[in-house]
Amino acid sequence: MISSLTGAVAHVDDDALVVVVGGVGFSVAVVPQLARTIAVGSDIHLHTNLIVREDALALFGFETREELVVFGQLLSVTGVGPKSALGVLSSLTVPQIAEAVAADDDAPFKRVSGIGPKTAKLIVVQLAGKLAPPRSAAPATARAAGAIPAQVAQALIGLGWSERVAAEAVASVADGASEADRASVQALLRLTLSVLGPARREPAGG
Repeated sequence: MISSLTGAVAHVDDDALVVVVGGVGFSVAVVPQLARTIAVGSDIHLHTNLIVREDALALFGFETREELVVFGQLLSVTGVGPKSALGVLSSLTVPQIAEAVAADDDAPFKRVSGIGPKTAKLIVVQLAGKLAPPRSAAPATARAAGAIPAQVAQALIGLGWSERVAAEAVASVADGASEADRASVQALLRLTLSVLGPARREPAGG
Protein backbone atom coordinates (compact mmCIF):
# COMPACT_ATOMS: atom_id res chain seq x y z
CA MET A 1 0.00 0.00 0.00
CA ILE A 2 1.32 3.45 -0.93
CA SER A 3 0.08 5.60 1.95
CA SER A 4 1.87 8.85 1.10
CA LEU A 5 4.11 10.53 -1.46
CA THR A 6 6.61 13.34 -1.05
CA GLY A 7 8.38 14.64 -4.13
CA ALA A 8 8.58 17.14 -6.95
CA VAL A 9 5.66 17.78 -9.31
CA ALA A 10 6.69 16.93 -12.87
CA HIS A 11 3.35 17.39 -14.62
CA VAL A 12 -0.07 18.89 -13.86
CA ASP A 13 -3.41 17.98 -15.46
CA ASP A 14 -6.88 19.25 -14.59
CA ASP A 15 -7.41 16.49 -12.04
CA ALA A 16 -4.07 14.67 -11.76
CA LEU A 17 -0.42 15.21 -10.93
CA VAL A 18 2.77 13.34 -11.72
CA VAL A 19 4.94 13.31 -8.58
CA VAL A 20 8.55 12.17 -8.90
CA VAL A 21 9.82 10.23 -5.90
CA GLY A 22 13.31 8.73 -6.05
CA GLY A 23 13.40 9.01 -9.82
CA VAL A 24 10.01 7.31 -10.28
CA GLY A 25 7.00 9.32 -11.49
CA PHE A 26 3.69 8.49 -9.84
CA SER A 27 0.44 9.56 -11.53
CA VAL A 28 -1.95 10.67 -8.79
CA ALA A 29 -5.61 11.64 -9.19
CA VAL A 30 -6.44 14.74 -7.13
CA VAL A 31 -9.30 17.18 -6.73
CA PRO A 32 -9.24 19.94 -9.39
CA GLN A 33 -8.89 22.63 -6.72
CA LEU A 34 -5.52 21.22 -5.72
CA ALA A 35 -4.32 20.77 -9.30
CA ARG A 36 -5.07 24.44 -10.03
CA THR A 37 -2.83 25.60 -7.19
CA ILE A 38 0.22 23.42 -7.93
CA ALA A 39 3.07 24.46 -10.22
CA VAL A 40 5.44 22.15 -12.05
CA GLY A 41 8.68 21.87 -10.10
CA SER A 42 7.12 22.51 -6.72
CA ASP A 43 7.47 20.03 -3.87
CA ILE A 44 4.38 18.35 -2.49
CA HIS A 45 3.33 15.88 0.18
CA LEU A 46 0.17 13.85 -0.44
CA HIS A 47 -1.75 11.33 1.66
CA THR A 48 -2.67 8.58 -0.79
CA ASN A 49 -5.01 5.66 -1.34
CA LEU A 50 -4.02 2.97 -3.83
CA ILE A 51 -6.96 1.26 -5.55
CA VAL A 52 -5.97 -2.15 -6.92
CA ARG A 53 -8.04 -3.69 -9.70
CA GLU A 54 -7.48 -6.54 -12.11
CA ASP A 55 -6.71 -4.22 -15.01
CA ALA A 56 -5.20 -1.18 -13.29
CA LEU A 57 -3.61 0.44 -10.27
CA ALA A 58 -5.03 3.88 -9.45
CA LEU A 59 -3.51 6.26 -6.93
CA PHE A 60 -5.61 9.01 -5.32
CA GLY A 61 -3.92 11.82 -3.38
CA PHE A 62 -5.07 14.38 -0.79
CA GLU A 63 -3.51 17.34 0.99
CA THR A 64 -4.90 16.35 4.40
CA ARG A 65 -5.37 13.08 6.22
CA GLU A 66 -8.99 14.09 6.94
CA GLU A 67 -9.73 14.10 3.21
CA LEU A 68 -8.09 10.68 2.84
CA VAL A 69 -10.18 9.26 5.69
CA VAL A 70 -13.44 10.63 4.26
CA PHE A 71 -12.48 9.28 0.82
CA GLY A 72 -12.16 5.80 2.34
CA GLN A 73 -15.47 6.17 4.16
CA LEU A 74 -17.21 7.24 0.95
CA LEU A 75 -15.85 4.12 -0.77
CA SER A 76 -17.63 2.02 1.87
CA VAL A 77 -21.02 3.34 0.70
CA THR A 78 -22.99 1.09 -1.64
CA GLY A 79 -22.69 2.37 -5.22
CA VAL A 80 -19.82 4.82 -4.60
CA GLY A 81 -16.61 4.13 -6.52
CA PRO A 82 -13.27 5.98 -6.44
CA LYS A 83 -14.24 8.52 -9.11
CA SER A 84 -17.54 9.31 -7.41
CA ALA A 85 -15.85 9.60 -4.01
CA LEU A 86 -13.28 11.99 -5.47
CA GLY A 87 -16.14 13.90 -7.11
CA VAL A 88 -17.77 14.41 -3.71
CA LEU A 89 -14.51 15.75 -2.28
CA SER A 90 -14.12 17.96 -5.35
CA SER A 91 -17.52 19.54 -4.71
CA LEU A 92 -17.68 19.60 -0.90
CA THR A 93 -15.19 20.21 1.87
CA VAL A 94 -14.80 17.70 4.70
CA PRO A 95 -16.77 19.94 7.12
CA GLN A 96 -19.56 20.36 4.53
CA ILE A 97 -19.78 16.58 4.09
CA ALA A 98 -19.90 16.08 7.86
CA GLU A 99 -22.57 18.77 8.25
CA ALA A 100 -24.75 17.29 5.51
CA VAL A 101 -24.55 13.79 7.01
CA ALA A 102 -25.19 15.07 10.55
CA ALA A 103 -28.26 16.97 9.34
CA ASP A 104 -29.55 14.01 7.27
CA ASP A 105 -29.38 16.29 4.22
CA ASP A 106 -28.71 14.49 0.94
CA ALA A 107 -29.22 17.61 -1.24
CA PRO A 108 -25.49 18.55 -1.42
CA PHE A 109 -24.62 15.05 -2.64
CA LYS A 110 -27.34 15.12 -5.29
CA ARG A 111 -25.58 18.10 -6.84
CA VAL A 112 -22.35 16.13 -7.33
CA SER A 113 -21.85 14.92 -10.90
CA GLY A 114 -22.30 11.15 -11.08
CA ILE A 115 -24.21 10.88 -7.79
CA GLY A 116 -27.91 10.04 -8.23
CA PRO A 117 -30.68 10.59 -5.67
CA LYS A 118 -30.55 7.00 -4.39
CA THR A 119 -26.78 7.05 -3.89
CA ALA A 120 -26.98 10.49 -2.27
CA LYS A 121 -29.42 9.15 0.32
CA LEU A 122 -27.25 6.06 0.89
CA ILE A 123 -24.26 8.31 1.62
CA VAL A 124 -26.24 10.06 4.36
CA VAL A 125 -27.61 6.80 5.79
CA GLN A 126 -24.44 4.73 5.70
CA LEU A 127 -22.08 7.46 6.94
CA ALA A 128 -24.31 8.53 9.83
CA GLY A 129 -22.27 8.39 13.03
CA LYS A 130 -19.02 7.59 11.19
CA LEU A 131 -17.72 11.08 10.42
CA ALA A 132 -16.03 13.42 12.87
CA PRO A 133 -18.48 16.14 13.95
CA PRO A 134 -18.12 19.36 11.93
CA ARG A 135 -16.38 22.22 13.74
CA SER A 136 -19.57 24.27 13.50
CA ALA A 137 -21.67 21.41 14.83
CA ALA A 138 -25.28 21.15 13.75
CA PRO A 139 -27.96 21.44 16.45
CA ALA A 140 -28.45 18.35 18.58
CA THR A 141 -31.85 17.72 17.03
CA ALA A 142 -30.37 17.65 13.54
CA ARG A 143 -27.57 15.32 14.64
CA ALA A 144 -30.09 13.00 16.24
CA ALA A 145 -32.19 13.01 13.07
CA GLY A 146 -29.14 12.05 11.04
CA ALA A 147 -28.51 9.04 13.28
CA ILE A 148 -32.08 7.71 13.07
CA PRO A 149 -31.83 6.06 9.60
CA ALA A 150 -28.62 4.35 10.72
CA GLN A 151 -30.35 3.02 13.84
CA VAL A 152 -33.24 1.71 11.74
CA ALA A 153 -30.82 0.03 9.32
CA GLN A 154 -29.04 -1.64 12.25
CA ALA A 155 -32.37 -2.87 13.59
CA LEU A 156 -33.24 -4.41 10.22
CA ILE A 157 -29.85 -6.11 10.08
CA GLY A 158 -30.57 -7.54 13.52
CA LEU A 159 -33.88 -8.85 12.19
CA GLY A 160 -32.10 -10.73 9.41
CA TRP A 161 -31.83 -8.46 6.38
CA SER A 162 -28.45 -7.86 4.76
CA GLU A 163 -26.69 -4.52 5.26
CA ARG A 164 -27.22 -3.58 1.61
CA VAL A 165 -30.95 -4.35 1.61
CA ALA A 166 -31.44 -2.62 4.98
CA ALA A 167 -29.60 0.54 3.94
CA GLU A 168 -31.35 0.81 0.57
CA ALA A 169 -34.78 0.20 2.10
CA VAL A 170 -34.32 2.80 4.84
CA ALA A 171 -32.96 5.33 2.33
CA SER A 172 -35.92 4.82 0.02
CA VAL A 173 -38.53 5.03 2.79
CA ALA A 174 -36.89 8.03 4.52
CA ASP A 175 -36.85 9.93 1.25
CA GLY A 176 -40.63 9.81 1.03
CA ALA A 177 -41.49 9.89 4.74
CA SER A 178 -42.88 12.86 6.63
CA GLU A 179 -40.58 14.91 8.85
CA ALA A 180 -42.25 13.45 11.93
CA ASP A 181 -41.70 9.86 10.76
CA ARG A 182 -38.06 10.59 9.88
CA ALA A 183 -37.55 11.90 13.42
CA SER A 184 -38.71 8.67 15.08
CA VAL A 185 -36.83 5.36 15.04
CA GLN A 186 -40.02 3.44 15.74
CA ALA A 187 -42.04 5.19 13.03
CA LEU A 188 -39.35 4.87 10.38
CA LEU A 189 -38.74 1.22 11.28
CA ARG A 190 -42.46 0.48 11.05
CA LEU A 191 -42.70 2.13 7.63
CA THR A 192 -39.63 0.30 6.34
CA LEU A 193 -40.90 -3.06 7.59
CA SER A 194 -44.21 -2.43 5.82
CA VAL A 195 -42.28 -1.94 2.57
CA LEU A 196 -39.97 -4.93 3.00
CA GLY A 197 -42.67 -7.28 4.21
CA PRO A 198 -42.03 -10.71 5.79
CA ALA A 199 -41.92 -12.40 2.38
CA ARG A 200 -38.86 -10.38 1.37
CA ARG A 201 -36.94 -11.01 4.55
CA GLU A 202 -33.50 -12.49 3.98
CA PRO A 203 -31.78 -14.98 6.27
CA ALA A 204 -29.29 -13.55 8.72
CA GLY A 205 -25.97 -12.88 7.01
CA GLY A 206 -27.63 -13.09 3.57
